[in-house]
Amino acid sequence: MFVVLTYDIEVKKINKVRKILKKYLVWTQNSVFEGEITEGKLQKCIGQIGKIIDKNEDSIYIYIVENPKNIVKNKLGKEKALDELIL
Repeated sequence: MFVVLTYDIEVKKINKVRKILKKYLVWTQNSVFEGEITEGKLQKCIGQIGKIIDKNEDSIYIYIVENPKNIVKNKLGKEKALDELIL
């Protein structure tokens, strides 16, 4: 399946969460990751993030696309190159 994951979390936790997400998905924007992932890997990823975030303060949104052929992705402005996304 294809997922788009966005987050709004406390600044001091961002690098820990981003490091986990980079193992599973592609970083496309400051708070956005996307990519193909299995259900098992997604659950593992969510479990790891769940240990870091405060569920009363932070938020993670996961948009699941069952058929990635139905995705139309448009952009406005500069598209980030993969080498720009490496910390």
